[in-house]
Amino acid sequence: MSEKDESKGAPNSQPPGSGSSPKDPGPASYSMDRLSLAFESSARRWELIVYPSLFAFIILAAYGFYLIFSLAKDVHYLAISVDTNMTVLASNMQTMSDDLGQMTANVRTMAVNLESISRNVSTLEPMLTNIDSMDDSMRALTNATYHMRDNMATMNQSVSRPMSFMNSFMPW
Repeated sequence: MSEKDESKGAPNSQPPGSGSSPKDPGPASYSMDRLSLAFESSARRWELIVYPSLFAFIILAAYGFYLIFSLAKDVHYLAISVDTNMTVLASNMQTMSDDLGQMTANVRTMAVNLESISRNVSTLEPMLTNIDSMDDSMRALTNATYHMRDNMATMNQSVSRPMSFMNSFMPW
């Protein structure tokens, strides 16, 4: 066998890159090739993870921006609504304050009037005694009227019998 046949068919006893032949780059070059291959395979694996994650992050960021924009718009409408309602509420509170002031004045007037009535009732106290004596007099007058009615009824019965007899002679 020739030397060429030996190199083709026989296993190499030296590892590649050991530096025995001039074409063999050596152990440093072999390590760099392995590192390069390992880095490329690792980069491919990271590309499978990073690119979809980056795409998902972009979609989530866009959706987050949309949510924040919608929230800002809703808060703007809420602020306008609250401002309008607060203006109406302030106007109503002012009207209520004015009405309460007027009611306070009316209550003061009522208190003065009640004090005046209280003084007038105390002056009516002697009149109550006179009213009691008038009540007794009215009761006596009622009794007298009742007796007069009884006397009139008796007189009516006494006069009506002879009159009815006489009326039978009259032409009417």
